[in-house]
Amino acid sequence: MEIQLLTRSVTLILLVAAILVYFRIAEKFRIVDHPNERSSHSRVTVRGGGIIFPLAALLWSVFNGFSLPWLIAGILLIAAVSFLDDLMPMSSILRFLVHLLAVTFLFWQVNVFRLSWPYVFAAYVLAIGWINAFNFMDGINGITPFYALVSLGTFLWIDKSIDFAPDGLIITILISVLVFTWFNARRKARCFAGDVGSISMAFLIAFLMASLMNKTDMVVWMLIFSVYGIDAVVTILYRINRRENIFLPHRTHLYQYLANEMQWPHLWVAGLYAGVQLAINVVTLMMLEKGMMNRLIFVILLAVLALLYMAARIWVMRIIARKGESTV
Repeated sequence: MEIQLLTRSVTLILLVAAILVYFRIAEKFRIVDHPNERSSHSRVTVRGGGIIFPLAALLWSVFNGFSLPWLIAGILLIAAVSFLDDLMPMSSILRFLVHLLAVTFLFWQVNVFRLSWPYVFAAYVLAIGWINAFNFMDGINGITPFYALVSLGTFLWIDKSIDFAPDGLIITILISVLVFTWFNARRKARCFAGDVGSISMAFLIAFLMASLMNKTDMVVWMLIFSVYGIDAVVTILYRINRRENIFLPHRTHLYQYLANEMQWPHLWVAGLYAGVQLAINVVTLMMLEKGMMNRLIFVILLAVLALLYMAARIWVMRIIARKGESTV
């Protein structure tokens, strides 16, 4: 216990030092985010503070005898390319190929390839879709760390009874998120996660989800990601219906309408998303404990949540439209 406490204390100190050093480097080399017409912020802010997420995973592996080597190889690969993408635009094909390779490393670590090919194919679609969805949702202060804290906290709670992943890894990632939260969850953020942060965090959470599903052979755990998943899917369908290029940056997620057009404080919106996901997670765990969850109930719950989300989206867009009419 004393060794674990010492290791986690050292990890905390190293991560705080790392992000402070990164701020100096980013400011010197202008690794910053300039506001534009699609931004939800109004001042130049350091980009890439989420670089401490893959660093945390690497530190945990080193302190634990280089454990989970394929996971670490995957996270370092996807983090490196994402960081380069923060510095300069990269080919979407190159990014996709790197994501594909990194997810392959992840699946090898979790032993996903024991499954038949249709399930493996579905796993690739879900994993790569999740990584990109998480990245799309990283658009306002606090939303990435708040949602990550809920997800990681839920995994840590589940791990107490199922033991599907090293709890030390989950705690180490949690430490990195808490450090990042201090600098990001503010009215005027000190830094943004950047692609290196949001994609790395999505990758790490995907590993935990794959490990959990592999251990239990249950798909109902996907409810833990339902808020981001539903928002991303519905927004994509909405943009396709409007014949927009879904690969171009935009401000049409519900959280962006709330933060930009409705002018809700960023931390309120971030807290709302995290709070709703936490409530869903608690209900999911309670239903599983009482034996009230199965695949049919899972599908019904997803459908109900999707309908509630669409109703909220329509309601918000009508309010925005009325505001627009009143200013004409």
